[in-house]
Amino acid sequence: MRFGIVVFPGTWSDTDCYYQVKDILGQDADYVWHREESLAGYDCVILPGGFSYGDYLRAGAIARFSPVMAALNKFAGGGGLVIGICNGFQVLCEAGLLPGVLMRNQHLEYRCQWTNLRTERTDTPFSRRCPPERPLLVPVSHGEGNYYAAPDTLARLEGEGRVLFRYCEPDGTVTAAANPNGSSHNIAGIVNEAGNVLGMMPHPERSCEPLLGSADGNLIFESVIDAVAVGGRN
Repeated sequence: MRFGIVVFPGTWSDTDCYYQVKDILGQDADYVWHREESLAGYDCVILPGGFSYGDYLRAGAIARFSPVMAALNKFAGGGGLVIGICNGFQVLCEAGLLPGVLMRNQHLEYRCQWTNLRTERTDTPFSRRCPPERPLLVPVSHGEGNYYAAPDTLARLEGEGRVLFRYCEPDGTVTAAANPNGSSHNIAGIVNEAGNVLGMMPHPERSCEPLLGSADGNLIFESVIDAVAVGGRN
């Protein structure tokens, strides 16, 4: 399959994502400059982490107006798979492709650490390979990862099963201590209503081989590869 990796000024996890999908997983991948106006030919588009446009105004607020975002809206609207990681998640929320907002971490500290993620559903194109019996070990690296949404939006996300990943203890128990940023409901990743757009704060590209401490991040992209192979989102 073919991945497109969007690069904004200030993006810096693009090479990590490229290494994971190209060198580790053996898939085709291209860098897509933010001025591009078409995403035709891609099976999955990744919005990587970093500090797009220096995170001026708010994280992701300026990137939302880049030409590529009109193409991304069209791509997602046609059922294309989209993964926004860290800053990419922030961009997706600013663009209205996902609800809510990523605010300053509750403790006002930048956190770069390992987290455990409980997979809440294994029937999505992003999680079909994720084991429900154990959490994924995936790191975070952010200062604005505190997911917030209005109570009715949170209730809808929970009721519709759109919370895909949740911060938890190594045994899968969801606790306040396992939450690295104060995110509502310990939310680490959500999907849109159609289930083809994922936003997550943890970095699966940084857990792509044992040398890094975990290869669990591969399970998310392997799930995408499986979904595309069978020709659908589910």
